[in-house]
Amino acid sequence: MFPINRPRRLRTSPQLRRMVRETVLTANDLIYPLFAVPGDSIAHEVKSMPGVFQLSVDKIVAEAKEVYELGIPAIILFGIPETKDADATGAWHDHGIVQQAATAVKEAVPELVVIADTCLCEYTNHGHCGYLEVGDLTGRVLNDPTLLLLKKTAVSQAKAGADIIAPSGMMDGFVKIIREALDEAGFQDTPILSYAAKYASAYYGPFRDAADSTPQFGDRRTYQMDSGNSREALKEVELDILEGADMLMVKPALSYMDIIWRVKEMTNLPVAAYNVSGEYSMIKAAALNGWIDEKRVTLETLTSFKRAGADLILTYHAKDAVRWLNEQ
Repeated sequence: MFPINRPRRLRTSPQLRRMVRETVLTANDLIYPLFAVPGDSIAHEVKSMPGVFQLSVDKIVAEAKEVYELGIPAIILFGIPETKDADATGAWHDHGIVQQAATAVKEAVPELVVIADTCLCEYTNHGHCGYLEVGDLTGRVLNDPTLLLLKKTAVSQAKAGADIIAPSGMMDGFVKIIREALDEAGFQDTPILSYAAKYASAYYGPFRDAADSTPQFGDRRTYQMDSGNSREALKEVELDILEGADMLMVKPALSYMDIIWRVKEMTNLPVAAYNVSGEYSMIKAAALNGWIDEKRVTLETLTSFKRAGADLILTYHAKDAVRWLNEQ
């Protein structure tokens, strides 16, 4: 009557559990997002994202040094320009805020990998990810004219020192045109991390506070994916691979682990998962109210992304996570 197989034998001590653990989270898996703003000595906390700040370039550099010392290999830069316009000038200008931040970080911490988010929503005066028809109040972005802005943005970011270009606007053909533009400009060795499967998600709410990128009208459902679709994600991924993507991203992560798994199963390329702002803020809010153990829930959540197939995890928890991992 007694069980022959007793799996609990391998759970009897912390050492045994460590020895047989199938999925191990490390600092090497993490990428830390940073938000750059004009000015000096600015560190403005994002109200809906406790512990996340809009930072001037000098503060970005200080943060980059701390990130590197913790052993986190990469940051991804987002920018909030001083002014916005219909041409998203701040995105592709040689002296744009992301360009300034990328140059400063590479000068100060040359071994830290700098990823540039290559999108336009933070820089347009309407908050959408590209050109709109004159008078359009629906937010339906004009795909092909927007590709011209994205190629200029990618090249300017690479010139500024960005190690990886990460297009996130979900425009059809954006990987191909960016790859061609980078190659023509002499950046053949600059990889593209494509936001290949980016969903029109309600989890992005706090990010829009951080990046000042809330659409002034309409929504992004004509270019970001419908949350009910999984086969479409695989189609998007397949197209980006054919166009030359070096790495692929699924965004968000928490409600889309099935997508992470399916993408990982179909390709040998590295797969990234973006642990987005809403996911971060939910843990923070619950922890601040004493409802959960922030450390345990955070590490469990990040490990689950890796277990689902993510090779890389973009997360605002990165610094805390590494400190907690070092305590173990």
